[in-house]
Amino acid sequence: MISKVGQIMVYVYNQDQAVKFWTEMLGFEVIAEENNGEMRWIEIAPTKDAETSIILHDKEFVAKMSPELHLGTPSLMLFTENFDALHRHLTSRNITVGEVVHLPSGRVFNFADDEENYFAVMEK
Repeated sequence: MISKVGQIMVYVYNQDQAVKFWTEMLGFEVIAEENNGEMRWIEIAPTKDAETSIILHDKEFVAKMSPELHLGTPSLMLFTENFDALHRHLTSRNITVGEVVHLPSGRVFNFADDEENYFAVMEK
């Protein structure tokens, strides 16, 4: 049986810009970077000891190698203990940030990266 979610693949057009967004705007860390000459991927996570990480893959390269793959952005729900501060931080950086929505499970807002991929954040 599966014991945990290990990595989530996110396919982007500009890996360097995506790394900059996730590290500078959201405080993620680069955990690993691999480049075998053909394929490059970058692993990022909120902390080095996070149980789940995001792998940033080059969307165009993967589309050529595996045209049958669905390369759409996964719907990710990220958690934060500093909900209001994160919302203010992203808004002050001119990032597209959605309105705060109150759900039975807590407050949520979404934001877009530089490629207009949307992700959600929930207060936990």
